[in-house]
Amino acid sequence: MSGFVGREAELAALQGLLDRVTSAAGDLRPGWCVLMRGRRRIGKSALAEEFVTRSGLASLYFTAARASAEQELRQLLDDVASSDLPHRELFVQTPPANWNSALQLLADAIPDDSPSVVVIDEVPYLMERIDAFEGLLQRAWDRFLSRKPVLLILIGSDMSMMEALNSYERPFHQRGTEMVIRPLNPAEIQRMLDLDAKTAFDAALVTGGLPLVCAEWAPGTSVWEFLHDALTNPVSALLVSGERTLAAEFPGQAMAREVLEAIGSGERTFVNIARAAGGISHSTLTRAADLLTAKGIVSSELPLSTRPSKERRYRITDPYLRFWLYFLRPHMPEIERRRGDLTLRRIAAGWGSWRGRAVEPLVREALARLVPDGRLPSAEAIGSYWTRSNDVEIDIVGADRAPIAKELRFVGSIKWLKSAFDDHDLQELIRHRAALTDRTLPLVAASRSGATCDGLTALYGPEELITAWRHQS
Repeated sequence: MSGFVGREAELAALQGLLDRVTSAAGDLRPGWCVLMRGRRRIGKSALAEEFVTRSGLASLYFTAARASAEQELRQLLDDVASSDLPHRELFVQTPPANWNSALQLLADAIPDDSPSVVVIDEVPYLMERIDAFEGLLQRAWDRFLSRKPVLLILIGSDMSMMEALNSYERPFHQRGTEMVIRPLNPAEIQRMLDLDAKTAFDAALVTGGLPLVCAEWAPGTSVWEFLHDALTNPVSALLVSGERTLAAEFPGQAMAREVLEAIGSGERTFVNIARAAGGISHSTLTRAADLLTAKGIVSSELPLSTRPSKERRYRITDPYLRFWLYFLRPHMPEIERRRGDLTLRRIAAGWGSWRGRAVEPLVREALARLVPDGRLPSAEAIGSYWTRSNDVEIDIVGADRAPIAKELRFVGSIKWLKSAFDDHDLQELIRHRAALTDRTLPLVAASRSGATCDGLTALYGPEELITAWRHQS
């Protein structure tokens, strides 16, 4: 069960839907569909497998493989034959010639008088390779599958395609309940790995909350002990997950990978990303950036203020992928020749500055969950502010909306170093606040090592910030 620490809420949600199926037996449409999506290697398939095992019901688990429609159909026939669906022999007696008849025959193989679970994994592959698959699925669901007491779980890692599956004017619109599987959050990681709050945040930045990577972290050990072990194991999940993710997300899309690697190297502006990606053209970079943002791998952000701005910046949304691209991907050859010790020294040298920026989205997310809390007012949006020259940078800006706010609520600074937030940091924050607004907004600091100055409205350390996730973990 260790691999499912932090997944009890999702298992309970699936069980609740299965209970609806069970209680609806005899109704015209007792079936229920779940559209499960999440980043690759986040544990969606393992979650579904665990749920099926716990249910103890007749089930089918089919995983698409980005093969041809004919190959996918043959695999479905094999998986049905090896399942425990009570009428699976129908597929052997009258093998379907196409996906339309296969989905209809699947409904015939599902029991009428008892609940069952059917999982179709990597649905976007079927959407890519099978003509009119969404329409075929909609027809099969409306006419056959939804009339059976079945919980149909459709899983996909391509976030944009799974969202499109349920979007307006698409055939399967409003036929499934959406479930987003997210990475393990810092509180879940802390509990799973028996870490203090500071180390839990470090672990979140390195592992990205990926269960497979977290599972290799020995409970109670430091980030440096974990990295030492991972860098001396050529098949560790920390090393191989990044390349597998990119290979699955961008088969044959070299330019998107080059742009992603440029962003992963630390470049954030359009001009610098284009230069780092080999001087590519404006239109080529725009297409690649649009693809990356559509897939949810890259976030495109604007400064949060009361004035419009075109100073867009890009960042990788997945902390693990950000760590892998920055510290590991460029040095895989030396790791493969068993010189991970060199990589570890390089990580140690750049850790402080990299961590200080990488933790910012996590801190802002924590504050968004915590406020209002008696110290800071409510803020419907929490972002950051910067100018083109970077002479003004504010790590935390709370406002009523983003990116162009009507009202700013508070501003703040994030200092995630060994040294405390001091009077120099406070005075710099005050100067930057004056450049943003003439209002005396409340000042907040998020500091890994506390504060040694007066004048802050609120101060948050790792122990307080991690409580933002505990109510749901």
